[in-house]
Amino acid sequence: MNQDSPKLQEKHGPPGAPRDSSADLPPNLPELDPAAGAEEDEEARLPEILDAGAEAVAEGPLAIGRAAIARAVRLAPVSSGVYRMLNAAGDVLYVGKAKSVRKRLASYARPTGQPVRIERMIAATAAVEIVSTTTETEALLLEANLIKQLRPRFNVQLRDDKSFPYILITGDHWAPQILKHRGAQSRPGRYFGPFASAGAVGRTITALQRAFLVRSCTDSFFESRTRPCLLYQIRRCSGPCTGEIDFPGYTELVREATEFLSGRSRLVKEQLAHEMERASAELEFESAALYRDRLAALSAIQSQQGINPRTVEEADVFAIHQEGGYSCVEVFFFRTGQNWGNRAYFPRAERSFTPEEVLGSFLAQFYDDKPPPRLILLSHDVEECELLASALSIKANHRVEINVPRRGEKKELIAHALTNAREALGRKLADTATQARLLQGLVTTLGLPEVPKRIEVYDNSHIQGSNAVGAMIVAGPDGFIKNQYRKFNIRSEGLTPGDDYAMMREVLHRRFKRLVTPPADGAKLKADDDSFPQWPDVVIIDGGRGQLNAAKEIFDNLGLTRVALLAVAKGPDRDAGRETLFMPGREAIKLEPRDPVLYFIQRLRDEAHRFVIGSHRKLRKKDIREAGLQEIPGIGPSRKRALLHHFGTLKEIERASIADLGKVPGVSAESARRIFEFFHARPG
Repeated sequence: MNQDSPKLQEKHGPPGAPRDSSADLPPNLPELDPAAGAEEDEEARLPEILDAGAEAVAEGPLAIGRAAIARAVRLAPVSSGVYRMLNAAGDVLYVGKAKSVRKRLASYARPTGQPVRIERMIAATAAVEIVSTTTETEALLLEANLIKQLRPRFNVQLRDDKSFPYILITGDHWAPQILKHRGAQSRPGRYFGPFASAGAVGRTITALQRAFLVRSCTDSFFESRTRPCLLYQIRRCSGPCTGEIDFPGYTELVREATEFLSGRSRLVKEQLAHEMERASAELEFESAALYRDRLAALSAIQSQQGINPRTVEEADVFAIHQEGGYSCVEVFFFRTGQNWGNRAYFPRAERSFTPEEVLGSFLAQFYDDKPPPRLILLSHDVEECELLASALSIKANHRVEINVPRRGEKKELIAHALTNAREALGRKLADTATQARLLQGLVTTLGLPEVPKRIEVYDNSHIQGSNAVGAMIVAGPDGFIKNQYRKFNIRSEGLTPGDDYAMMREVLHRRFKRLVTPPADGAKLKADDDSFPQWPDVVIIDGGRGQLNAAKEIFDNLGLTRVALLAVAKGPDRDAGRETLFMPGREAIKLEPRDPVLYFIQRLRDEAHRFVIGSHRKLRKKDIREAGLQEIPGIGPSRKRALLHHFGTLKEIERASIADLGKVPGVSAESARRIFEFFHARPG
């Protein structure tokens, strides 16, 4: 970081300000009173603060909140820990950490000196919960974990935090496999990443297969082969399954692939170039051509990765840009001296947060479930940088350095990331403006009382009543809210197979019954994000007047009157643009085919259809895996064995065409057609 800045323990307000305990505030809260007295004076003023809070209870919510905090100060430890501000309903408003929890809470109990945002938080506070920790570093890690878990409304929140994909070279088979991996790294082998997207991993694996001929098939498929597969024919695998390459030869290919992914790409390329020249000199032109193709594949990997720094071996680059009340954090990943992609994040934070505050809180949450690299480059100085670096070093079991580069290639990397952050936020703002216009158009078209904050869309899917599943997707001012999507496995025993109306009634009853009736244990039903409402303003059903009546029946039984209902019936021949809209007590609505509001409703309906079809297929594949091939008419044990022997796995049978299925001994053309239709039947 900046060598001219004082150490963490000495940063208390602007330069020259007296030392104050409020400087221990977490990175996503500003200092409360830079002009207050020294820490020893604050300690002496604790009884005065407590008495002032107790006497002001009758003055309003702000005074009541201060009094609640003042009561917590009496029992708070003077050591480090994490505290949670709770409202009257028990929801967590804010999670913070402090070197001295008592002094931190005492700073909140002061009657003056807090910014408006902090006053709003104090006014909503009814209780404080405290967890003591051994060190401030431990408190920082716990704070980040709780913020991600509880999503308090007054903290900076990392959103869209999907796990990152990795490349895995397995270590539990004599012929290691290369594959994409996402999730817990529990399988033996070497993991390389993270990559910014699954697409980047897929492209890299394809190029690595061309360069190193390492297999990508599953172990079950590998063990069942009696002849090389297509990948061997197109020179993307060396064919260890059928002995086309011996064990030492394949082990050498795996070693080269591991060396390349570990950052020693130059050495690997030099070795391949030497082998190519040797083969050419010995007139082994076919071998020389193979080495030439492998070298070209390695060059393709590095050229696809854009900028590859010369002086940065392993680093994550973070740049933040703020505009229009939004923040965008652009993250670039560099491993083994190569650019492995980038991703834009839009953390939720109030407008009053500075870039430094947002970035500091973002970093702690970002690495809560990810291994940090040895170097982290930032576009802005963040408070508690040394503490954060110490916490990440403990987490990673190696030294982690955090820097804000001022010159050279690292500064160029930050500039490049800032450009991407600025452009990504520009696209985000444009999309948000478009979404706002569409929501306003929906208000006009449907006659809604106000712009909807939450729209829920429902659909169901089945094949002749089997594997029936319903789904709900959610949209709001920022677009689709995917962490709020839900699926419902249809489980009514008396339901007639294929009864779409009964399925919709079950889904809606299960969804809204939980909102209307609190759980038996008295627990409060919470949304995933406190800033986003639980109750929808508009419910959209995929269907016509019949589906609308089924939904209205459920709403009437539950006494729901403030939720607008809309059914979207497909046009003749399922033509998009000719849909009919139905609402209770109104004539059918027909919009012009090019009406932007109609396009918007189609997008919502299509997203629900995509989600429910995917949920249905997952459920159906699970049943197929459990039941095998016995469910297909005319497929007995003999044909099942023949199919598995020919294709290796059920997944490969599912992928096969009718022509390929017909080549299996004992499988007739009619049986091949039945098998194909079984796997590719279109769900309703």
